[in-house]
Amino acid sequence: MRRVRPGAAASRAGAAASRGGSGPSAGTAARAAGGSSAPAADEAGGPAARAAGEERALTSVAAGDRYRGEEPRDLPRLWHVTLSVSGDEAPLKEVRRALEQLAHDHPFLLTSRYANDHAEIRYWEEARDLHDAAAVALRLWGEHRQTAGLPPWEIVGLEVIDRQTYHQRIAEGYGPPPASPVGAHPF
Repeated sequence: MRRVRPGAAASRAGAAASRGGSGPSAGTAARAAGGSSAPAADEAGGPAARAAGEERALTSVAAGDRYRGEEPRDLPRLWHVTLSVSGDEAPLKEVRRALEQLAHDHPFLLTSRYANDHAEIRYWEEARDLHDAAAVALRLWGEHRQTAGLPPWEIVGLEVIDRQTYHQRIAEGYGPPPASPVGAHPF
């Protein structure tokens, strides 16, 4: 790729080409300015223009990314997570022991309720956004299955709410009761 020589006309022609200007006018203007009709970077240092027939690369915005000018949020935040799992029956003593080991391995675990074929785990997660908190929650059971000896159950429910929503529900009387008895308890 040849670079366009510095100059007002060359910059304008290069900028027009990088904004998608193609065809005779953009190439002619660049050549008239002593440059090349090859793609050039625009004045703002943006990407080079596409050549004829070249496809544009798709980009996406990752979860939690902000646009320019958007106000930053207080990061990280606390999220209340309720994870529900279910599967084939397992002995209650083994389920309780496994959930207690999970609580030891995952120190933020508040409480868990269990039966021989399902369980519910509630805890606080510190994460940048809901996407991150949910991703950690969805991995929790599988990642600790071997080390804690958890039953081979599948995740059948997930609720992730921010701290403000959790406290609002409690204040209005329709949320889950605060987890005062920490630990593993039967349903």
